[in-house]
Amino acid sequence: MSSDQQTSRQDEQRRALSLAFSRANLTLEQLWTRYFALGGVAGLVEVEAYLHGLMPSPALQRDILAHAINERLDELTWPHRVPYTFPSADSRPRTGPLASLVDLLDGMHQAPPEHLPAAAARAGRALGLRIGIYLVDYDQHVLHPLPDPDDPHRVPVGVDTSLPGRAFRTVQTLAGNTDGKQRLWVPLLDGVERLGVLDVTPPEGADLRDPELRQRCRWLSALIGHLVTISTHYGDGLDAVRLQRQRSPAADLIWQLLPPLTAATGSFAVAGVLEPCYEVGGDAFDYSLSPTTASLAIFDAVGHTPRSGFVAAAALAACRSNRRVGHGLFEQARTIDETISGQFPGGAFATGVLAELDLVSGRLRYLNAGHPPPLVLRSGKVVRRLTGGRRLPFGRGTGELTIAEETLQPGDWLVLRTDGITEARDENGVLFGETRLTDFLEREAMAGHPPPEMARRLVKAVLSHQNGVLQDDASVMLARWLKDDELKW
Repeated sequence: MSSDQQTSRQDEQRRALSLAFSRANLTLEQLWTRYFALGGVAGLVEVEAYLHGLMPSPALQRDILAHAINERLDELTWPHRVPYTFPSADSRPRTGPLASLVDLLDGMHQAPPEHLPAAAARAGRALGLRIGIYLVDYDQHVLHPLPDPDDPHRVPVGVDTSLPGRAFRTVQTLAGNTDGKQRLWVPLLDGVERLGVLDVTPPEGADLRDPELRQRCRWLSALIGHLVTISTHYGDGLDAVRLQRQRSPAADLIWQLLPPLTAATGSFAVAGVLEPCYEVGGDAFDYSLSPTTASLAIFDAVGHTPRSGFVAAAALAACRSNRRVGHGLFEQARTIDETISGQFPGGAFATGVLAELDLVSGRLRYLNAGHPPPLVLRSGKVVRRLTGGRRLPFGRGTGELTIAEETLQPGDWLVLRTDGITEARDENGVLFGETRLTDFLEREAMAGHPPPEMARRLVKAVLSHQNGVLQDDASVMLARWLKDDELKW
Protein backbone atom coordinates (compact mmCIF):
# COMPACT_ATOMS: atom_id res chain seq x y z
CA MET A 1 0.00 0.00 0.00
CA SER A 2 1.43 3.43 -0.97
CA SER A 3 1.96 6.21 1.59
CA ASP A 4 -0.88 8.21 0.04
CA GLN A 5 -3.24 5.24 0.38
CA GLN A 6 -2.18 4.75 3.99
CA THR A 7 -2.80 8.42 4.75
CA SER A 8 -6.20 8.31 3.08
CA ARG A 9 -7.19 5.21 5.05
CA GLN A 10 -6.05 6.78 8.33
CA ASP A 11 -8.05 9.93 7.57
CA GLU A 12 -11.13 7.82 6.75
CA GLN A 13 -10.78 5.94 10.03
CA ARG A 14 -10.34 9.18 12.01
CA ARG A 15 -13.45 10.76 10.45
CA ALA A 16 -15.49 7.62 11.15
CA LEU A 17 -14.18 7.54 14.72
CA SER A 18 -14.96 11.21 15.28
CA LEU A 19 -18.50 10.79 13.90
CA ALA A 20 -19.12 7.69 16.02
CA PHE A 21 -17.84 9.50 19.13
CA SER A 22 -20.39 12.25 18.57
CA ARG A 23 -23.14 9.60 18.56
CA ALA A 24 -21.82 7.53 21.46
CA ASN A 25 -23.19 9.83 24.17
CA LEU A 26 -19.84 9.99 25.95
CA THR A 27 -17.84 12.89 27.33
CA LEU A 28 -14.20 13.14 26.27
CA GLU A 29 -13.17 12.09 29.77
CA GLN A 30 -15.44 9.01 29.66
CA LEU A 31 -14.03 8.00 26.27
CA TRP A 32 -10.45 8.41 27.50
CA THR A 33 -11.22 6.29 30.60
CA ARG A 34 -12.54 3.45 28.43
CA TYR A 35 -9.55 3.80 26.07
CA PHE A 36 -7.06 3.76 28.95
CA ALA A 37 -8.76 0.69 30.49
CA LEU A 38 -8.19 -1.18 27.23
CA GLY A 39 -4.45 -0.41 27.27
CA GLY A 40 -4.30 2.97 25.56
CA VAL A 41 -1.20 5.07 26.37
CA ALA A 42 -2.05 8.48 24.85
CA GLY A 43 -3.08 11.23 27.20
CA LEU A 44 -6.42 13.02 27.27
CA VAL A 45 -5.08 16.03 25.30
CA GLU A 46 -3.52 13.77 22.65
CA VAL A 47 -6.79 11.88 22.18
CA GLU A 48 -8.72 15.13 21.77
CA ALA A 49 -6.17 16.45 19.28
CA TYR A 50 -6.38 13.25 17.22
CA LEU A 51 -10.19 13.38 17.11
CA HIS A 52 -9.99 16.94 15.72
CA GLY A 53 -7.35 16.00 13.14
CA LEU A 54 -4.63 18.09 14.77
CA MET A 55 -2.11 15.29 15.28
CA PRO A 56 -1.64 11.68 14.11
CA SER A 57 -1.86 8.55 16.23
CA PRO A 58 -0.11 5.16 15.88
CA ALA A 59 -2.15 2.33 14.35
CA LEU A 60 -2.41 0.31 17.57
CA GLN A 61 -3.59 3.34 19.55
CA ARG A 62 -6.15 4.18 16.83
CA ASP A 63 -7.56 0.66 17.02
CA ILE A 64 -7.75 0.70 20.83
CA LEU A 65 -9.65 3.99 20.62
CA ALA A 66 -11.91 2.55 17.90
CA HIS A 67 -12.60 -0.50 20.08
CA ALA A 68 -13.51 1.69 23.06
CA ILE A 69 -16.10 3.51 20.94
CA ASN A 70 -17.37 0.30 19.30
CA GLU A 71 -18.04 -1.22 22.72
CA ARG A 72 -20.11 1.84 23.57
CA LEU A 73 -21.96 1.66 20.26
CA ASP A 74 -22.77 -1.99 20.91
CA GLU A 75 -24.30 -0.93 24.21
CA LEU A 76 -26.50 1.53 22.33
CA THR A 77 -27.19 -0.98 19.51
CA TRP A 78 -25.78 1.51 17.00
CA PRO A 79 -25.31 -0.36 13.69
CA HIS A 80 -22.35 1.65 12.32
CA ARG A 81 -18.94 0.69 13.63
CA VAL A 82 -15.52 2.30 13.29
CA PRO A 83 -13.22 0.37 10.91
CA TYR A 84 -9.99 -1.10 12.29
CA THR A 85 -6.59 -0.57 10.69
CA PHE A 86 -6.11 -4.34 10.37
CA PRO A 87 -9.44 -5.91 9.38
CA SER A 88 -10.11 -9.36 10.80
CA ALA A 89 -9.67 -12.34 8.51
CA ASP A 90 -12.74 -13.98 6.99
CA SER A 91 -13.71 -16.66 9.50
CA ARG A 92 -16.25 -18.36 7.25
CA PRO A 93 -15.55 -22.12 7.02
CA ARG A 94 -14.61 -23.28 3.52
CA THR A 95 -15.11 -27.04 3.67
CA GLY A 96 -16.63 -29.75 5.81
CA PRO A 97 -19.90 -30.10 7.73
CA LEU A 98 -19.86 -26.59 9.21
CA ALA A 99 -19.30 -25.01 5.79
CA SER A 100 -22.23 -27.04 4.48
CA LEU A 101 -24.59 -25.88 7.22
CA VAL A 102 -23.43 -22.25 6.86
CA ASP A 103 -24.03 -22.43 3.10
CA LEU A 104 -27.54 -23.68 3.74
CA LEU A 105 -28.38 -21.00 6.28
CA ASP A 106 -26.87 -18.19 4.22
CA GLY A 107 -28.59 -19.51 1.10
CA MET A 108 -32.02 -19.21 2.72
CA HIS A 109 -31.45 -15.87 4.46
CA GLN A 110 -34.08 -13.53 2.98
CA ALA A 111 -34.82 -16.12 0.29
CA PRO A 112 -38.23 -17.33 -0.89
CA PRO A 113 -39.13 -21.01 -0.35
CA GLU A 114 -38.47 -21.78 -4.01
CA HIS A 115 -34.74 -21.19 -3.44
CA LEU A 116 -34.43 -24.12 -1.02
CA PRO A 117 -33.34 -26.73 -3.64
CA ALA A 118 -30.48 -24.51 -4.82
CA ALA A 119 -29.38 -23.76 -1.25
CA ALA A 120 -29.48 -27.46 -0.40
CA ALA A 121 -27.45 -28.29 -3.51
CA ARG A 122 -24.73 -25.80 -2.49
CA ALA A 123 -24.67 -27.23 1.01
CA GLY A 124 -24.30 -30.71 -0.42
CA ARG A 125 -21.39 -29.70 -2.64
CA ALA A 126 -19.46 -28.54 0.46
CA LEU A 127 -19.65 -32.17 1.60
CA GLY A 128 -19.03 -33.65 -1.82
CA LEU A 129 -22.67 -34.77 -2.04
CA ARG A 130 -25.45 -34.23 -4.55
CA ILE A 131 -28.74 -33.42 -2.82
CA GLY A 132 -32.32 -33.69 -4.09
CA ILE A 133 -35.44 -32.98 -2.03
CA TYR A 134 -38.75 -34.87 -2.15
CA LEU A 135 -41.75 -33.65 -0.13
CA VAL A 136 -44.71 -35.86 0.77
CA ASP A 137 -48.16 -34.67 -0.28
CA TYR A 138 -50.75 -33.95 2.41
CA ASP A 139 -52.48 -37.24 1.67
CA GLN A 140 -49.14 -38.95 2.45
CA HIS A 141 -49.48 -41.07 -0.69
CA VAL A 142 -46.75 -39.68 -2.98
CA LEU A 143 -43.29 -38.12 -2.62
CA HIS A 144 -42.92 -35.16 -5.00
CA PRO A 145 -39.50 -33.79 -6.08
CA LEU A 146 -38.81 -30.09 -5.69
CA PRO A 147 -37.75 -28.51 -9.00
CA ASP A 148 -34.01 -29.09 -9.49
CA PRO A 149 -32.24 -27.48 -12.45
CA ASP A 150 -29.35 -29.93 -12.00
CA ASP A 151 -31.68 -32.92 -12.37
CA PRO A 152 -34.94 -31.97 -14.13
CA HIS A 153 -35.85 -35.62 -14.72
CA ARG A 154 -36.85 -36.50 -11.16
CA VAL A 155 -40.38 -37.92 -10.97
CA PRO A 156 -42.84 -38.48 -8.10
CA VAL A 157 -42.60 -41.83 -6.31
CA GLY A 158 -45.16 -43.67 -4.19
CA VAL A 159 -44.91 -43.80 -0.42
CA ASP A 160 -46.08 -47.43 -0.38
CA THR A 161 -44.40 -48.65 -3.57
CA SER A 162 -40.80 -47.40 -3.62
CA LEU A 163 -37.51 -47.49 -1.75
CA PRO A 164 -37.71 -43.75 -0.98
CA GLY A 165 -41.22 -44.38 0.33
CA ARG A 166 -39.90 -47.12 2.58
CA ALA A 167 -37.30 -44.73 3.99
CA PHE A 168 -40.16 -42.30 4.69
CA ARG A 169 -42.39 -44.96 6.27
CA THR A 170 -39.76 -46.52 8.50
CA VAL A 171 -37.87 -43.30 9.30
CA GLN A 172 -34.62 -45.04 8.35
CA THR A 173 -31.79 -44.15 5.97
CA LEU A 174 -31.71 -46.70 3.16
CA ALA A 175 -29.10 -47.36 0.48
CA GLY A 176 -30.03 -47.94 -3.14
CA ASN A 177 -28.66 -48.00 -6.68
CA THR A 178 -30.28 -46.15 -9.58
CA ASP A 179 -28.86 -46.07 -13.11
CA GLY A 180 -25.60 -47.45 -11.76
CA LYS A 181 -25.25 -44.70 -9.17
CA GLN A 182 -25.16 -45.35 -5.44
CA ARG A 183 -27.42 -43.18 -3.34
CA LEU A 184 -28.87 -42.81 0.12
CA TRP A 185 -32.52 -42.10 0.82
CA VAL A 186 -32.62 -40.08 4.05
CA PRO A 187 -35.88 -39.29 5.91
CA LEU A 188 -36.51 -35.53 5.82
CA LEU A 189 -37.62 -34.51 9.31
CA ASP A 190 -38.50 -31.39 11.23
CA GLY A 191 -37.89 -32.69 14.72
CA VAL A 192 -39.71 -36.00 14.33
CA GLU A 193 -42.35 -34.83 11.85
CA ARG A 194 -41.94 -36.58 8.50
CA LEU A 195 -41.85 -34.14 5.58
CA GLY A 196 -40.33 -36.28 2.83
CA VAL A 197 -36.92 -37.70 1.93
CA LEU A 198 -33.53 -36.49 0.72
CA ASP A 199 -31.97 -38.12 -2.32
CA VAL A 200 -28.23 -38.09 -1.53
CA THR A 201 -25.68 -39.13 -4.16
CA PRO A 202 -22.18 -39.47 -2.60
CA PRO A 203 -18.88 -39.46 -4.54
CA GLU A 204 -18.18 -42.52 -6.64
CA GLY A 205 -16.73 -45.32 -4.57
CA ALA A 206 -18.01 -43.98 -1.25
CA ASP A 207 -19.00 -46.50 1.41
CA LEU A 208 -22.77 -46.08 1.92
CA ARG A 209 -22.45 -47.74 5.32
CA ASP A 210 -19.93 -45.14 6.55
CA PRO A 211 -21.31 -43.83 9.90
CA GLU A 212 -19.76 -40.39 9.34
CA LEU A 213 -21.43 -40.07 5.91
CA ARG A 214 -24.80 -41.03 7.37
CA GLN A 215 -24.35 -38.66 10.29
CA ARG A 216 -23.68 -35.76 7.93
CA CYS A 217 -26.79 -36.67 5.96
CA ARG A 218 -28.84 -36.60 9.16
CA TRP A 219 -27.50 -33.14 9.97
CA LEU A 220 -28.50 -31.90 6.54
CA SER A 221 -31.91 -33.53 6.85
CA ALA A 222 -32.58 -31.88 10.21
CA LEU A 223 -31.65 -28.40 9.00
CA ILE A 224 -33.41 -28.70 5.63
CA GLY A 225 -36.49 -30.01 7.46
CA HIS A 226 -36.53 -26.94 9.70
CA LEU A 227 -36.15 -24.68 6.68
CA VAL A 228 -39.05 -26.40 4.89
CA THR A 229 -41.32 -25.71 7.86
CA ILE A 230 -40.11 -22.16 8.45
CA SER A 231 -40.20 -21.05 4.81
CA THR A 232 -43.71 -22.48 4.35
CA HIS A 233 -44.93 -19.83 6.81
CA TYR A 234 -43.98 -16.97 4.48
CA GLY A 235 -44.43 -18.41 0.99
CA ASP A 236 -46.60 -20.86 -0.94
CA GLY A 237 -43.91 -22.39 -3.15
CA LEU A 238 -43.39 -25.59 -1.13
CA ASP A 239 -47.08 -25.93 -0.25
CA ALA A 240 -47.87 -25.84 -3.97
CA VAL A 241 -45.79 -29.01 -4.39
CA ARG A 242 -47.48 -30.82 -1.50
CA LEU A 243 -51.03 -29.75 -2.33
CA GLN A 244 -52.58 -31.93 -5.02
CA ARG A 245 -55.74 -29.85 -5.23
CA GLN A 246 -57.35 -26.87 -3.54
CA ARG A 247 -58.50 -27.19 0.05
CA SER A 248 -61.92 -25.99 1.07
CA PRO A 249 -61.84 -22.76 3.12
CA ALA A 250 -62.89 -24.65 6.27
CA ALA A 251 -60.18 -27.26 5.76
CA ASP A 252 -57.55 -24.58 5.15
CA LEU A 253 -58.59 -22.82 8.35
CA ILE A 254 -58.18 -26.00 10.39
CA TRP A 255 -54.84 -26.89 8.79
CA GLN A 256 -53.42 -23.47 9.63
CA LEU A 257 -54.37 -24.00 13.28
CA LEU A 258 -53.07 -27.54 13.70
CA PRO A 259 -49.79 -28.24 15.49
CA PRO A 260 -47.20 -30.38 13.65
CA LEU A 261 -48.68 -33.78 12.84
CA THR A 262 -45.95 -35.48 14.89
CA ALA A 263 -43.97 -34.44 17.96
CA ALA A 264 -41.93 -36.18 20.64
CA THR A 265 -39.93 -35.74 23.80
CA GLY A 266 -37.54 -38.32 25.16
CA SER A 267 -40.35 -40.41 26.65
CA PHE A 268 -43.50 -39.43 24.76
CA ALA A 269 -44.59 -39.30 21.14
CA VAL A 270 -47.83 -38.14 19.55
CA ALA A 271 -48.99 -38.33 15.93
CA GLY A 272 -52.22 -37.25 14.27
CA VAL A 273 -53.90 -37.49 10.89
CA LEU A 274 -57.00 -35.72 9.52
CA GLU A 275 -58.98 -37.02 6.54
CA PRO A 276 -60.21 -36.09 4.04
CA CYS A 277 -57.38 -33.58 4.20
CA TYR A 278 -58.81 -31.29 1.51
CA GLU A 279 -62.38 -31.06 2.81
CA VAL A 280 -62.07 -31.74 6.54
CA GLY A 281 -64.00 -29.07 8.39
CA GLY A 282 -65.30 -30.31 11.73
CA ASP A 283 -62.35 -32.27 13.12
CA ALA A 284 -59.31 -30.84 14.87
CA PHE A 285 -56.70 -31.91 17.39
CA ASP A 286 -54.09 -30.27 19.58
CA TYR A 287 -51.36 -31.12 22.05
CA SER A 288 -48.71 -29.52 24.23
CA LEU A 289 -45.59 -31.28 25.50
CA SER A 290 -43.42 -30.27 28.47
CA PRO A 291 -40.76 -32.15 30.44
CA THR A 292 -43.40 -33.40 32.89
CA THR A 293 -46.80 -33.22 31.16
CA ALA A 294 -48.48 -34.07 27.86
CA SER A 295 -51.79 -32.30 27.16
CA LEU A 296 -54.02 -33.73 24.41
CA ALA A 297 -57.27 -32.58 22.83
CA ILE A 298 -59.45 -33.77 19.95
CA PHE A 299 -62.68 -32.21 18.65
CA ASP A 300 -65.47 -33.11 16.23
CA ALA A 301 -67.87 -30.25 15.44
CA VAL A 302 -71.38 -31.31 14.44
CA GLY A 303 -72.36 -31.02 10.77
CA HIS A 304 -70.54 -31.11 7.46
CA THR A 305 -70.63 -27.43 6.52
CA PRO A 306 -68.05 -24.62 6.54
CA ARG A 307 -69.60 -23.53 9.83
CA SER A 308 -68.31 -26.75 11.40
CA GLY A 309 -64.77 -25.62 10.68
CA PHE A 310 -65.35 -22.35 12.52
CA VAL A 311 -66.82 -24.22 15.51
CA ALA A 312 -63.82 -26.59 15.64
CA ALA A 313 -61.43 -23.65 15.31
CA ALA A 314 -63.18 -21.84 18.17
CA ALA A 315 -62.93 -24.93 20.38
CA LEU A 316 -59.25 -25.28 19.57
CA ALA A 317 -58.51 -21.61 20.32
CA ALA A 318 -60.49 -21.64 23.57
CA CYS A 319 -58.66 -24.73 24.77
CA ARG A 320 -55.24 -23.28 23.96
CA SER A 321 -55.91 -19.86 25.46
CA ASN A 322 -56.63 -21.45 28.85
CA ARG A 323 -53.98 -24.14 28.76
CA ARG A 324 -51.22 -21.68 27.90
CA VAL A 325 -51.80 -19.69 31.09
CA GLY A 326 -51.83 -22.79 33.26
CA HIS A 327 -55.57 -23.53 33.58
CA GLY A 328 -56.59 -27.15 33.94
CA LEU A 329 -59.26 -29.33 32.34
CA PHE A 330 -62.22 -27.80 34.20
CA GLU A 331 -61.42 -24.27 33.08
CA GLN A 332 -60.57 -25.35 29.54
CA ALA A 333 -63.92 -27.14 29.22
CA ARG A 334 -65.85 -24.20 30.66
CA THR A 335 -64.25 -21.73 28.25
CA ILE A 336 -64.85 -24.00 25.25
CA ASP A 337 -68.54 -24.22 26.24
CA GLU A 338 -68.88 -20.45 26.63
CA THR A 339 -67.04 -19.75 23.37
CA ILE A 340 -69.15 -22.09 21.23
CA SER A 341 -72.50 -21.14 22.78
CA GLY A 342 -71.64 -17.43 22.70
CA GLN A 343 -70.25 -17.26 19.18
CA PHE A 344 -72.55 -19.77 17.48
CA PRO A 345 -76.11 -19.46 18.85
CA GLY A 346 -78.66 -21.84 17.47
CA GLY A 347 -77.43 -25.29 18.42
CA ALA A 348 -73.80 -25.51 17.38
CA PHE A 349 -71.76 -27.97 19.42
CA ALA A 350 -68.68 -30.18 19.29
CA THR A 351 -67.79 -33.46 20.89
CA GLY A 352 -64.29 -33.90 22.19
CA VAL A 353 -61.80 -35.28 24.68
CA LEU A 354 -59.38 -33.29 26.85
CA ALA A 355 -56.58 -35.20 28.58
CA GLU A 356 -53.45 -34.59 30.67
CA LEU A 357 -50.76 -37.21 31.21
CA ASP A 358 -48.15 -36.95 33.96
CA LEU A 359 -44.97 -38.15 32.24
CA VAL A 360 -43.34 -39.04 35.56
CA SER A 361 -46.05 -41.23 37.10
CA GLY A 362 -48.22 -42.19 34.11
CA ARG A 363 -51.31 -40.69 35.76
CA LEU A 364 -53.88 -39.78 33.08
CA ARG A 365 -56.69 -37.30 33.81
CA TYR A 366 -59.36 -36.81 31.15
CA LEU A 367 -62.90 -35.71 30.36
CA ASN A 368 -65.13 -36.80 27.50
CA ALA A 369 -67.71 -34.47 25.98
CA GLY A 370 -69.96 -36.89 24.06
CA HIS A 371 -67.01 -38.33 22.11
CA PRO A 372 -65.96 -41.92 21.31
CA PRO A 373 -64.03 -43.26 24.31
CA PRO A 374 -60.22 -43.30 24.14
CA LEU A 375 -58.51 -46.69 23.95
CA VAL A 376 -55.44 -47.94 25.81
CA LEU A 377 -53.17 -50.33 23.93
CA ARG A 378 -50.75 -52.40 26.03
CA SER A 379 -48.33 -55.12 24.89
CA GLY A 380 -50.08 -55.31 21.54
CA LYS A 381 -53.62 -55.60 22.98
CA VAL A 382 -56.44 -53.09 23.54
CA VAL A 383 -56.87 -53.40 27.33
CA ARG A 384 -59.07 -50.40 28.19
CA ARG A 385 -61.93 -48.34 26.81
CA LEU A 386 -61.80 -45.14 28.87
CA THR A 387 -65.48 -44.57 29.53
CA GLY A 388 -65.19 -42.16 32.47
CA GLY A 389 -65.40 -38.37 32.65
CA ARG A 390 -68.57 -38.21 30.56
CA ARG A 391 -70.37 -34.92 30.07
CA LEU A 392 -72.47 -33.08 27.47
CA PRO A 393 -70.86 -32.02 24.17
CA PHE A 394 -69.09 -28.67 24.22
CA GLY A 395 -71.56 -25.86 23.61
CA ARG A 396 -74.45 -27.67 25.33
CA GLY A 397 -73.54 -26.57 28.85
CA THR A 398 -71.24 -28.24 31.34
CA GLY A 399 -73.88 -30.25 33.21
CA GLU A 400 -72.23 -32.55 35.71
CA LEU A 401 -68.52 -32.21 35.08
CA THR A 402 -66.15 -34.83 36.45
CA ILE A 403 -62.54 -35.67 35.69
CA ALA A 404 -61.74 -39.36 35.25
CA GLU A 405 -58.38 -40.92 36.01
CA GLU A 406 -56.39 -43.86 34.68
CA THR A 407 -52.83 -45.01 35.28
CA LEU A 408 -50.80 -45.88 32.20
CA GLN A 409 -47.84 -48.20 32.16
CA PRO A 410 -44.59 -47.48 30.28
CA GLY A 411 -45.02 -48.56 26.67
CA ASP A 412 -48.79 -47.95 26.60
CA TRP A 413 -50.48 -46.36 23.60
CA LEU A 414 -53.38 -43.93 23.97
CA VAL A 415 -55.74 -43.78 20.99
CA LEU A 416 -58.06 -40.79 20.43
CA ARG A 417 -60.25 -40.72 17.35
CA THR A 418 -63.42 -39.23 15.90
CA ASP A 419 -66.49 -41.29 14.98
CA GLY A 420 -65.59 -41.05 11.28
CA ILE A 421 -63.08 -43.86 11.89
CA THR A 422 -65.53 -46.50 13.12
CA GLU A 423 -68.56 -45.26 11.16
CA ALA A 424 -66.93 -45.45 7.73
CA ARG A 425 -69.13 -47.74 5.55
CA ASP A 426 -68.32 -49.87 2.55
CA GLU A 427 -70.58 -50.20 -0.52
CA ASN A 428 -72.77 -52.67 1.36
CA GLY A 429 -73.23 -50.38 4.36
CA VAL A 430 -70.91 -52.41 6.62
CA LEU A 431 -69.22 -50.24 9.24
CA PHE A 432 -65.48 -50.23 9.78
CA GLY A 433 -66.50 -50.66 13.40
CA GLU A 434 -64.87 -51.13 16.80
CA THR A 435 -63.83 -54.72 16.17
CA ARG A 436 -61.99 -53.92 12.96
CA LEU A 437 -60.36 -50.91 14.65
CA THR A 438 -59.20 -53.05 17.57
CA ASP A 439 -57.83 -55.73 15.27
CA PHE A 440 -55.96 -53.13 13.23
CA LEU A 441 -54.41 -51.44 16.26
CA GLU A 442 -53.26 -54.71 17.78
CA ARG A 443 -51.77 -55.96 14.53
CA GLU A 444 -49.96 -52.71 13.77
CA ALA A 445 -48.64 -52.28 17.31
CA MET A 446 -47.05 -55.71 17.16
CA ALA A 447 -45.44 -54.77 13.82
CA GLY A 448 -43.49 -52.02 15.60
CA HIS A 449 -44.40 -49.09 13.36
CA PRO A 450 -43.62 -45.61 14.71
CA PRO A 451 -46.71 -43.58 15.73
CA PRO A 452 -46.95 -41.40 12.58
CA GLU A 453 -46.80 -44.44 10.31
CA MET A 454 -49.35 -46.30 12.41
CA ALA A 455 -51.71 -43.30 12.18
CA ARG A 456 -51.17 -43.02 8.41
CA ARG A 457 -51.86 -46.73 7.91
CA LEU A 458 -55.03 -46.58 10.01
CA VAL A 459 -56.52 -43.77 7.94
CA LYS A 460 -55.45 -45.56 4.77
CA ALA A 461 -57.31 -48.69 5.95
CA VAL A 462 -60.44 -46.64 6.71
CA LEU A 463 -60.29 -45.00 3.27
CA SER A 464 -59.86 -48.39 1.63
CA HIS A 465 -62.89 -49.74 3.51
CA GLN A 466 -64.96 -46.86 2.15
CA ASN A 467 -63.57 -47.10 -1.42
CA GLY A 468 -61.40 -44.02 -1.04
CA VAL A 469 -64.21 -41.55 -0.32
CA LEU A 470 -65.17 -40.69 3.25
CA GLN A 471 -68.69 -39.58 4.09
CA ASP A 472 -67.51 -38.01 7.37
CA ASP A 473 -64.26 -36.62 8.71
CA ALA A 474 -62.05 -39.36 10.12
CA SER A 475 -59.28 -38.26 12.47
CA VAL A 476 -56.97 -40.06 14.86
CA MET A 477 -54.33 -39.20 17.46
CA LEU A 478 -51.92 -41.87 18.64
CA ALA A 479 -49.75 -41.21 21.66
CA ARG A 480 -47.18 -43.44 23.32
CA TRP A 481 -45.56 -43.08 26.74
CA LEU A 482 -42.26 -44.77 27.60
CA LYS A 483 -39.73 -44.52 30.37
CA ASP A 484 -37.37 -41.53 30.26
CA ASP A 485 -35.42 -41.20 27.03
CA GLU A 486 -36.40 -44.63 25.69
CA LEU A 487 -38.12 -43.28 22.59
CA LYS A 488 -35.93 -44.11 19.58
CA TRP A 489 -37.37 -43.77 16.08
